[in-house]
Amino acid sequence: MGNINPNEKSSQSQNNRILRYLQNGNRITSLDALMLFGCMRLSARIYDLKERGYPIEDEFVYDEQTGKSYKAYFMAVDA
Repeated sequence: MGNINPNEKSSQSQNNRILRYLQNGNRITSLDALMLFGCMRLSARIYDLKERGYPIEDEFVYDEQTGKSYKAYFMAVDA
C-alpha cells in the first residue's frame, strides 16, 4: 500500500492552482504559496507536479534585507 494522504483532494486543488500560477509566468516561493493558496508544503506540491511531467525549475534567491536565501520555483513560458 502506498502513501495515504487524507488531504488528497486539497493537495490536488493546490497542485492545479499552483500549476496555473506558474504557467502564467509567475515565480512562487513558500511564502507566496502560503499567502495565495494556503499551501504549507510547496516543495511537496512541486514534487507532485514534476512527477506529472511539468518542467518546473528552481533557483535560490538571496534577500539582502533579511540576509536569508530561499527557493523560488518557475516554468519557462512561451511568449
